[in-house]
Amino acid sequence: MYNDPTSAAAAGLGSGALAYTGAGDIFWFGLAGFALMAAGMAVARIMPRREAEAGSSE
Repeated sequence: MYNDPTSAAAAGLGSGALAYTGAGDIFWFGLAGFALMAAGMAVARIMPRREAEAGSSE
């Protein structure tokens, strides 16, 4: 089970096919964009917010 090379070969073949066709670039750019967006949302979530004072019209 653990010494069976077919699963490793299948994984390598799949990622190699993505790299060869150029579709891998779109996937990695999409993944990088999602990671940057998620990181930005996480930072924005932990940043303290400035609350408006009661009675202030500014």
